[in-house]
Amino acid sequence: MTMINSVCQDALPKLPLTEMEIGILDLLVKNLRSPEKNLSHYIIKIARLGSYLARVSDPPPGNLVMWRGLNRLADIAFGFHLAKNVGN
Repeated sequence: MTMINSVCQDALPKLPLTEMEIGILDLLVKNLRSPEKNLSHYIIKIARLGSYLARVSDPPPGNLVMWRGLNRLADIAFGFHLAKNVGN
């Protein structure tokens, strides 16, 4: 995902993410300074799930932060999917 972003900065988030994951990220993580909805916008949102602070002086998120964020996103998406299908 980060490699796609480094090659094409205007890539759509639908390349590596599902619609459900995009919706969950939009609900959980506040919008950043950028109003654009490209892949780099969602990479920062995923990194913020992995404890990235996204300050102006911070370097781009690393592999460990992205790994943590993707794991947390997968757990949340699984829980959302279960809750949606149980239908209490």
